[in-house]
Amino acid sequence: MTTPEPPRADTGRGQAAEDKKAPFISTSDEPPIPSEPWRVFGSSAFFRLWLSQVFSSLGDWIGLLAILALANTVSDSNAAALSLVMVARMLPGFLLAPLAGALVDRLDRKRVMVVSDLGRAALLVVLPFADTLVLLVLASFVLELFALFRGPATAATVPRLVPAENLPGANSLSLVAAFGTFPLGALVFSGLAGLAGFLNGFNALEPLQLDRESIALWFDSAAFVVSALITVTLPLPRDTSRSEQPIDWTQTWRDVIEGLRFLAGHRLVRAVIIGLAGGLLGGGMMIPLGPVFSTEVLGEGTSGFGLLMFSLGLGAAIGVITLVAYQARAPLETIFWVAVVGTGAGIIVAATFSALVASMFAVIFVGACAGTGYVSGFTLLQRNSADEVRGRTFAALYTLIRVCLLLSLTVTPLLASAFDELSKALFDDSAIEVGGQMIVLPGVRLALWLGGTIAVVAGLAARRELVAAQKEEETTGERVGEEAA
Repeated sequence: MTTPEPPRADTGRGQAAEDKKAPFISTSDEPPIPSEPWRVFGSSAFFRLWLSQVFSSLGDWIGLLAILALANTVSDSNAAALSLVMVARMLPGFLLAPLAGALVDRLDRKRVMVVSDLGRAALLVVLPFADTLVLLVLASFVLELFALFRGPATAATVPRLVPAENLPGANSLSLVAAFGTFPLGALVFSGLAGLAGFLNGFNALEPLQLDRESIALWFDSAAFVVSALITVTLPLPRDTSRSEQPIDWTQTWRDVIEGLRFLAGHRLVRAVIIGLAGGLLGGGMMIPLGPVFSTEVLGEGTSGFGLLMFSLGLGAAIGVITLVAYQARAPLETIFWVAVVGTGAGIIVAATFSALVASMFAVIFVGACAGTGYVSGFTLLQRNSADEVRGRTFAALYTLIRVCLLLSLTVTPLLASAFDELSKALFDDSAIEVGGQMIVLPGVRLALWLGGTIAVVAGLAARRELVAAQKEEETTGERVGEEAA
């Protein structure tokens, strides 16, 4: 059997147009289900995929907390050990994301999701018996490898289960599944300490040396098994062109190159990546700088930072709900770049205030714009990426997210310190007088202003690419019309 011909770089736009016209996978073989219960999900099939995402994401968060706690125990509270574990979680995304994306595009995606979940479940069952830091680092690396396949396979599957008009809502729900499970995971992890104490009262269980971390990892394993079992029931027909072909590694590397060419050559996809990169770089600065800003500028300390993060989450929820409700009133492309610019502008305004309540309202606006931009960007990628390169597209996006967040978390504190020294050198008492009022200019405020500016510039650059993409599409349509005439 011959190897399938690799996708051409110029198929992205044409195939994307066909994807818009083509219906999502029919689930007519399922028992009739009233439409009302599934209206928010778009289809009962996506509801199942979303449930699998919830369990898989919950497993990810609980597993991360448990492994960090275990690393802290085996290393006698060595901070460097925790850093090694986090590096192990980040490294696969930097090194292997393009290859993982190419393989996702060449394999049966449902099988990829199931194997990813079961592989993590199997590893987590034995992980409580790991008693060295090296084993924990290796386990973290392998767990992230599985996650590297799961994420793009899931994102690439969504358009096949949901009508095009429901994609923004589906992506909003996916965002909830991915990040909304973090507080639930933290709550479960904390609650398992009581369960561990209860189970340790049974002499028969004493050889297992049960503690919170061990129970959390086994609970985590069970969550991945549940996710896999739900995924098996998805009404996705088996793609024999993918699943039955032997993997040609030479062709796979050509697919990687082809996918990168597609990302570089497709203006709309490039616009979304530029916008999301700038928004993540700017918005990500709020996480490490939030505690410093709350202390040095607002004078509210840790409690103020908690309120700011609550405002950010509240705003994100408002943003995605508003997008789902009013998506038909404006082009998604316009919503995307306006949301990215709004994210940057909101950061600048929030950093300018010196009162907690005023900053909280500005941060709510930031969260609303960031949530809207994230969901609309994902939707644009799903609508405008050909199915045969969709896995590579989202693998590249997840790599970009990791890089931007890592830069925000690591470089931003150093940047704030450098700005602090600059402010002291340029201004008396690090403050300037504006309109008869003194405005303090600590490094954290200057860094946040820079982050907001980066997001604004990225949003405007995305707008430029989107306008150019629209003109190209109109020109192509006119040329096709003339040829047809």
